[in-house]
Amino acid sequence: MRRIAAGLAAAALGATVLATAATPAFADEPDPDFVGGNTSLALDANPEPAWRGKPIRLDGKLSVQCEEDYISGFVQVLHSDTCKKQERWHRLAWKRIVILFRPNGTGKWEYVETVRTGRDGNFHTRVPARTSGTWRAVFEGARYLEPSEATDYVKVIGRRHHH
Repeated sequence: MRRIAAGLAAAALGATVLATAATPAFADEPDPDFVGGNTSLALDANPEPAWRGKPIRLDGKLSVQCEEDYISGFVQVLHSDTCKKQERWHRLAWKRIVILFRPNGTGKWEYVETVRTGRDGNFHTRVPARTSGTWRAVFEGARYLEPSEATDYVKVIGRRHHH
């Protein structure tokens, strides 16, 4: 009920600022209606193609896709307790992302390293280019957040001497 009341107050005054100010009250209470945030993980490996022996930069971002706010009759329900920007950032910060690599022609994922997301859910790392294959970032899930993963294929080319 508290969440609807906050939404009503905000709708009545037309001030979403109030909803933002109200969020800390909800921050530490688990919301019984809230299952898990649908997370999405983005991964981008550069350069493409990469030179053997040179670093590949892996950049990614963990984000939460919010439930839609909805209007039922004249009651406007704002999911302020699950979907305010600051709260979302707070939840996505310092999460472990496991980096794996699967060389072409093998079915086996190799563990490379574990990195942590920054304050806004971004992560970066550099890995040496050894061979062509698929890079994979895995977020194993956390409180309020469902697991997700992403992959990016990188072709690695050897140095050729052109005369």
